[in-house]
Amino acid sequence: MTVSTRLGTSRPFAPLEQPDFQRLEHAAYLKGLLKPFKGKGSLEDWANQCIGLREDLISLALRHVLPQARQVPFNLLGVQLAQQTTGAGTTFLRWRNLDRSSMGVALWEGLIAAPATPVSLIDDLYAMELQRIALNMQISLTHSIARQALDCAGKMAQAEAAYHRRTQGHATTKESNP
Repeated sequence: MTVSTRLGTSRPFAPLEQPDFQRLEHAAYLKGLLKPFKGKGSLEDWANQCIGLREDLISLALRHVLPQARQVPFNLLGVQLAQQTTGAGTTFLRWRNLDRSSMGVALWEGLIAAPATPVSLIDDLYAMELQRIALNMQISLTHSIARQALDCAGKMAQAEAAYHRRTQGHATTKESNP
């Protein structure tokens, strides 16, 4: 996949642009944070929106960024972009070497500095790294917010149970002691 830039030159990597993100339901996610939550149900709904957004971001990374990184000329390099799924069930983009013995941004830095890396790829590798950093941040934030919202919903459920125990116990006491 080669992409033409505004200057008419072709580039092997095309970063995500605003229309790619407009397809995601980010408005519900942002509006969801700044509103009064009246119970666990509304928090669980918002957490599910955040989880959906996280999954959409992961899908965007895997459908748009990773396929480009796996094509010529990038697949000929000794360091490549790959997906990593965490124990928490989310996916991030990471740099790794071909034998999978090492992973991390230091590999990308070494690739950029290596005289063997074609100068014609430096701009695209830089754009790819910026895209990786931003997507990983967005995925991480939506994951963390969803987890926090679910934790908060659990705490609200506990508070509601304690409230009902007290108010139902109080009502029973009033009824039995006229």
